[in-house]
Amino acid sequence: MTGGSDFDLTMDELRVVARYAAECAQEVLPVFERTHPADARPRAALDAAWLFAEGARRTMLQRTASLDAHRAAKDAATESARLAARAAGDAAAAAYLHPIAKAHQVGHILRAAACAALIAELEADGDEAVGDAAVERYRQRATPELVDVLTRYPAAPSDRSRLGRLMSALDAALRQDGPTAR
Repeated sequence: MTGGSDFDLTMDELRVVARYAAECAQEVLPVFERTHPADARPRAALDAAWLFAEGARRTMLQRTASLDAHRAAKDAATESARLAARAAGDAAAAAYLHPIAKAHQVGHILRAAACAALIAELEADGDEAVGDAAVERYRQRATPELVDVLTRYPAAPSDRSRLGRLMSALDAALRQDGPTAR
């Protein structure tokens, strides 16, 4: 992938990012589906993410499914359902991560994991230790290839929201400690 980029990203690298985001979103999709059983938009986005992650060509399917899942997030009745739909949308959007060294791009890599960590925290009555433990699990799940892609970008932008703080913590942990060997 060249032209108009600050560095190159291969399709295989994009698939690594999409797989990581899809794994995280897969864990929390039931939270959305419990609340909105008739809304298939986040499931469709996750399916589109998996198609790409498993080797299918990147198409408009990932883009449109991502947008639809983000619309489902806006319509969600609970914060946890909103975050689960957003994670699914982010997984599909990972196929279109831009090779531009801007901090906001880190969200395309790590926001699905941060959403999943925040859902765990919310499901535990707001216990921040649960969210922090989830961040550690998602650090351990990351592959060296994912960390290689991540470190081409500046650190995650600072954000005072709990979601932003969880994403920044995961970003910092991956940059400092890297993933656990698989």
